[in-house]
Amino acid sequence: MAEINKNISSGGGRGSGGRGGGGRGPRRGKGPAEVAELLIDGKPAAEVSEKVVFINRNSKVVKGGRRFSFSALVVVGDKQGSVGIGLGKSSEVSDAIRKGGEFARTNMVKIAIKDNTIPHEIQSHYCGAHILLRPASPGTGVIAGKTVRALLESAGIKDILSKSLGSSNPANVVKATLAGLQQLRLREEIYRGRGLSLKRPEKTEKTDEHVAATA
Repeated sequence: MAEINKNISSGGGRGSGGRGGGGRGPRRGKGPAEVAELLIDGKPAAEVSEKVVFINRNSKVVKGGRRFSFSALVVVGDKQGSVGIGLGKSSEVSDAIRKGGEFARTNMVKIAIKDNTIPHEIQSHYCGAHILLRPASPGTGVIAGKTVRALLESAGIKDILSKSLGSSNPANVVKATLAGLQQLRLREEIYRGRGLSLKRPEKTEKTDEHVAATA
């Protein structure tokens, strides 16, 4: 009897050998020391907004019954021009959302935004999805469906017109929208790529004298 009490008081039992306590021991996932804090443009990942666009449930028939798995399409962004998408899969909805958010944070891209809208009109395709994006005047708002809206708002766009002309598959629509946003270019970038300058050439004194003489 004394030996039994000694084992109980010392934490003996299943999984106690060399693991510092009962249970199954430490989890195999990444611990706090192994997970580095994600920085996006110098900002912590906690400041990034996360939106779940679509959750799909799949079922597999096995001998003991059905096994369900879930996939979650997640959009993240800092609302200042950086946005990313991720697809997570797991047997639990919460784990699928977490995986999708982590993948989206590590694959964020920078897009061109001008005065809370896009600099020019763009059309993009992805598989059967066809998205049309047009700049809008201040106060228009985000005119888009819930799938496209989640991506545009996460990127920080406040005034825009959009139209989905193809497939309504959420995954394809989001990828087509992101592909279109990545094709946007500001005027400065276009001029810089062509080796041109935005500054107008200053008028010379001869030109001014010639204009005065003509007048």
